[in-house]
Amino acid sequence: MRFDGKVAVVTGAGRGIGEAYAKALARDGARVVVAELDSVAGERVAKEIEQAGGTAVSVRTDVSSEESTLAMAQAGIEAFGGLDYLVNNAAIYGGMKLYGLTTMPMDYWDKFMSVNMTGAVLCTRAVFASMAERGGGAVVNQSSTAAWMGAGYYGIAKLALHGITHSFARELGPMGIRVNALAPGPTDTEATRSTVPAEIIDQLLATMPLARMGTPDDMADACLFLLSDDARWITGHVLNVDGGQIMRV
Repeated sequence: MRFDGKVAVVTGAGRGIGEAYAKALARDGARVVVAELDSVAGERVAKEIEQAGGTAVSVRTDVSSEESTLAMAQAGIEAFGGLDYLVNNAAIYGGMKLYGLTTMPMDYWDKFMSVNMTGAVLCTRAVFASMAERGGGAVVNQSSTAAWMGAGYYGIAKLALHGITHSFARELGPMGIRVNALAPGPTDTEATRSTVPAEIIDQLLATMPLARMGTPDDMADACLFLLSDDARWITGHVLNVDGGQIMRV
């Protein structure tokens, strides 16, 4: 129970990898704020955590809205007394439109970046003061191996998250708050299956040393490590969890 007595906010926790993060944190003792735009999905996950013996509250959250993210943080503080951890997982991914940079309507660019990039900034700004008041905490930003693959606007947003991770790590470190990122490789979720053609997945797997799709549990194990005191001297780091898809030097 590494997180006994701690409070974790997980954005986009209504399905997929975010759901796995929320449930894994609850199993390890954390009280969880399920921050999800889809209130029905968020309530389902919170209820399932409670039925399994954990503690959770669902808060409808639009990470692209400063007002909504501030309300999210306040709801967590009112429910549990304060905040210790944040996982910036929410993103437009499943069912996203596959434009090239030369054809993408700029209103879609603005909407996409407001969620996939700015959302991490707004959520971190909303929670850091409570973390600092409680003696520190940890943030994990959800990146992707797409950040290194020239993968259009999706990859650009993920690469921007690395800069956001590094900047917050420097700014919040003196407050005892660590900030890292996790970069999943191809992961078997409904969102991936609905967005990435099967032939593309097969091509990716053929190049990987550990040639299988990742699972949400693979990501959850790594995320909980980065949040935990086992990673107490790690900040500003991007951890690939990708079966060797991307090998950086």
